[in-house]
Amino acid sequence: MTTAGSSGRGVRLPRTVRRTQLLHAAQHIFVTQGYHGAAMDDIAEQAGVTKPVLYQHFPGKLELYLALIDQHAEDLVNTLRDALTTPGDNKQRVAATIAAYFDYINRDGQSFRLLFESDLTNDLTVRARMDTLTRSCALAIASAIREETLLPEAEAEFLAVALVGMSQVTARYWINSGRPVPRAEAERLVTALSWRGIGGFPRAEAVERAEALHETGSRHEVEQPHGC
Repeated sequence: MTTAGSSGRGVRLPRTVRRTQLLHAAQHIFVTQGYHGAAMDDIAEQAGVTKPVLYQHFPGKLELYLALIDQHAEDLVNTLRDALTTPGDNKQRVAATIAAYFDYINRDGQSFRLLFESDLTNDLTVRARMDTLTRSCALAIASAIREETLLPEAEAEFLAVALVGMSQVTARYWINSGRPVPRAEAERLVTALSWRGIGGFPRAEAVERAEALHETGSRHEVEQPHGC
């Protein structure tokens, strides 16, 4: 039987194909053993290559780990951006965003553990990657919040960070606790909580209408003739 550990040994592959193979093998090792427990020997064996081949593509374990984080961070951000193009209103886009987190965390391979449960968060480079991921996700969502609430940019981004945190934490809890409720119900509950919070801010249409009425009223007062 061909295994992951023997499928690539002795076979010359195009560089991009080999890199994908190595990243896939590394993901399995890092997810199951953590960064500190993983060894380059284990990753090479999982990929079915020699260590020199592994080092031709990645100079060290940290570089390999960062390459995986970059790959999955880009995947998550693109998934969120796709969700935000969902036809409909902003409530539907928020629901799609939350569903995107559940979808990402429910995928085979458990890549989310590299992003959200890393045992290397004390490394400044890894921490910077995580902070960039959080902000990228928040910026993707903040525009929908601004459209709905007319909040200033900084405040909309702050709320988006809160939504990002709630979405990924609840999705992780859902999967780590054995999916205690059906996924559709879990998504509905988080969406209801999120939208009721966002809905507590003045809607953009209401603010614009109030400003228009105020401007009309002020202009009307100026135009009225003054009494003697």
